[in-house]
This record gives sequence, C-alpha cells and structure tokens, in this order.
Amino acid sequence: MMEQGGKSVVSFFDQKGPSERQPIIAIDGPAGSGKSTTARMVAKRLRFTYLDTGAFYRALTLNVLEANISPDNHEAVLRHAEEMHLSIKPDPDGDRVFLNGQEVTAKIRAPQVTNAIAPISGNPKVRAIMVKRQREIGNVGGVVMEGRDIGTVVFPHADLKIFMSASLDERTRRRHKELLAQGIHKEVETLRREIEMRDEKDAKRDVAPLRPAEDAVLLDTTSMTIEQQVDFILGALEKKMIPGVRSSSEM
Repeated sequence: MMEQGGKSVVSFFDQKGPSERQPIIAIDGPAGSGKSTTARMVAKRLRFTYLDTGAFYRALTLNVLEANISPDNHEAVLRHAEEMHLSIKPDPDGDRVFLNGQEVTAKIRAPQVTNAIAPISGNPKVRAIMVKRQREIGNVGGVVMEGRDIGTVVFPHADLKIFMSASLDERTRRRHKELLAQGIHKEVETLRREIEMRDEKDAKRDVAPLRPAEDAVLLDTTSMTIEQQVDFILGALEKKMIPGVRSSSEM
C-alpha cells in the first residue's frame, strides 16, 4: 500500500493490458453493520465505483407504495420492477438516486420503505431483474458493491468478499442516530424490534437469504471506527494477492 494524505491506498495497475478488468469487491451484512459508509469509503480510497444494491429494492418499494400497490401484490410489483427507470449518480456527499427522473435519495430511506421492503426483496422474479441490472454494472470491475447477497448470488466469484456484522444493540444505536439526523424520532426499543424482525426475514427468505459466502472474510464492526473498517478491508484486499494488485513499493 502507499500513503495518501495519511491514509493507506492500494495501487492498481494492469499486468496484462487494458482488457484485464479491475477487481470486484462484494460487501454484505445486515442493517446497521456499517457496510454502506464503509463500502463508500473503500471505493473512494481505491478510486472504484461504489454501488449500494439495496437502493434498487428501496426505490422499487417506494415506487410501489406511491402507486398505492400492496408489496404483496407480486404481479403488480414485478410490472413496476420491469418498467421503472433507476439511475444512481456518484456524488462527493453520497450517491444520488433517481427514480423515473426524480431524485429520491432521501425518500428511499424513510421508515415506511424499510418496513415494506421484505416481500419485495424476497420476490424471486424481482430479484432476477435486479441481479441482472447489478451484474451489468459490476461486470466491468473496479467496483465496490454492497448489499445482502452480493457474495453469494450477484457476484459469487467476486475477487474479495466481506461479510460485516455488529451486535444488535450497536446496530440499533447507529440506526437511531441516523434517523435523528433526518429529524425522525422513534423509540429505541421499537427500532430494535424492527431491526431484529428484518434480520429474521432476511435470513429466512427462500430466495438469496442473508448469509456469509463460504469464502467471505468476516468483519465484526461492533467496536470499530469507520476508518478501522476501511483499513481492514484494504488490508484483506492486499493479503488476497489478487492478480493486478501489489503495493506501490513494488512498482
């Protein structure tokens, strides 16, 4: 690794020419494990593309709710999944999400979307559509993709797989802090139960359940800072000795 502004940066170069793709990094984990912020910072340090795959399902859920359609109406949900136009634009303050031409970056994080997403994200036909779109973006490489099934379903052959976790209490604390920053007040115990229920639904769904890939590197973030999490992942990437990656001192 080389140092840039006091931070470690893995240097990438192509040993076999411009046709060789850069690595794909898959980061999975439950809500509140820190994966979104960490994945975004890892991508920034590597100068890779960051993609939050959860935004795909959140945008669809918002679309369905605004159309007054039940999330359990599988045929209507599938129709919206096929027809909706979703774009994600990089921004220094966090990616901006656009649904059918309208920015919905903040709206897709609303509690009502979070509470309604399970039957939509568990719909196998919907997931097939989303996975296809995600692979189209990630196949070029040079991407840090985070979600709940990236290492197991979307990119089972990702160059590096990380599965992040944290204690339920810590994840509740983080989510509570996040909601307060948005001006949303919710009782901690209520929030804790919602996260616990979401965990159970994600782990038990028939299609792409939340679980670590067999070759994933496990990362418990309960007592770690974001910087420590980022450094851990960059270290894991370097140890992996992926073709096309070596420290700057070897260049």
